[in-house]
Amino acid sequence: MRQNILTGMFLLFAAILLAQHQDLQEKPKLWQSDSKLVIDTNSLLAAFKAGTVNGHFRYFLSSTDNTGTLTDYYANAVGGGLRYESAAFHGFSMGVSGFYIFDAGSSDLAKKDAASGQANRYEIGLFDVTDPENLNEINRVEEFFIKYRKAATRITFGRQLINTPFINLQDGRMRPTAVEGVWLETSVGMKHQFQGGWLYGIAPRGTSKWYSTAASIGIFPSGVNESGAKSDYAGNLETSGVALFNYQFKPGKGLTLNVWDVWVENVFNSALFQLDHEANKWSGKIYSGAQFIFQQKISNGGAEESSKSFTSNEKPVYTFGMRVGYKNKVWDHSLNFNRISESGRYLMPREWGRDPFFTFISRERNEGFGDLTAVVVKSTYTLKQRTSLQLAYGYFSLPDVKNYALNKYGLPTYTQMNIDFRHKFKGILNGFEGQILWVVKWNQGETYDTPKFIIHKVDMNLLNVVLNFRF
Repeated sequence: MRQNILTGMFLLFAAILLAQHQDLQEKPKLWQSDSKLVIDTNSLLAAFKAGTVNGHFRYFLSSTDNTGTLTDYYANAVGGGLRYESAAFHGFSMGVSGFYIFDAGSSDLAKKDAASGQANRYEIGLFDVTDPENLNEINRVEEFFIKYRKAATRITFGRQLINTPFINLQDGRMRPTAVEGVWLETSVGMKHQFQGGWLYGIAPRGTSKWYSTAASIGIFPSGVNESGAKSDYAGNLETSGVALFNYQFKPGKGLTLNVWDVWVENVFNSALFQLDHEANKWSGKIYSGAQFIFQQKISNGGAEESSKSFTSNEKPVYTFGMRVGYKNKVWDHSLNFNRISESGRYLMPREWGRDPFFTFISRERNEGFGDLTAVVVKSTYTLKQRTSLQLAYGYFSLPDVKNYALNKYGLPTYTQMNIDFRHKFKGILNGFEGQILWVVKWNQGETYDTPKFIIHKVDMNLLNVVLNFRF
């Protein structure tokens, strides 16, 4: 019955709605303005008067239909916020933004499923995962920064939004992940670009507070350790912060090399190398990419007691990915592959962002696993750059759910299909954007008839309907 309701809602809304997607190499674009105002003024007062104000209102429906008698959930959230950024004064500007969220009708998101003992996974992220009892008047100061620009260089200090392969917006709920620290962006000519910084604070999506980098790890469900006991690193890690660095090199037409490194003091280091190529062909572009990630533990993995550390990998972990595709003004088709080595778990705090893999598709991740192979086909149809429809289908081969050393979250091998419809309105509704996302996941592995290996993971439907208005 509930599956029929979900399907009916999908067909009904598919004729009318939309939202926004952020690629990991894009700058954050959550607000109508992307902060390009750099007019220098003669006085500080004039700089503040010449600033820009932007607003963002958002409605989000999320509904999860789990198989059989496992608990189903739904949530309706509404919210809004304002952002102000001053004009430049001798190269300096400042900005601040905040957002509030209210419940517009939801099931009991604090109620755990009786058969599995598991808590809600998706819907609670619209509010505050740290306080599932409170669904109203959730607010957060999201940005509060000072910025300096000169020529091709920009330095931002304070609370801000960034989008990188390892720490990113992951804008799949009401509000994204924000960071606090210092961030530098610069370029040398047209071929060389650099960015990076030091971060000491994180406000994960689905939360209302700011945390130190150490305290932010473990706010989301943390799975099990290598012996199968519940992970115990939340609140027990020691790290002073996170250093990120990126070098982008464009040696020739259509060729781009990206090198990223994230160093979490006392915990781990991950380095990413990605080569992308595009070539004009058949009235469009043929594109391809290769990605390699190398990850290793630093010091004691975050805690002197191994049972409380974030990572216990004694050997480096590798991931390798490839993609090939074709796109033109209307179509974009791609075949994507990713492999995680058997030497340990690939680990990144889920509070900080989504996976950078070519095989990533919304509402599931491959972080926390080793010995994983994924193959994903994506196809997108775009009409007049306002309406798009994407179909993504993937097969994800994972270790057995009881192989705790390589399967942190008890997720069996699965297949997943996403249908993602987006539309930007014009005319009288200019400023509105909508999205309908329908996710279906099927089990392809052994679950031992254990509900905790099934609920919110496989044999389920998820429907999201999102409406944004930006000015």
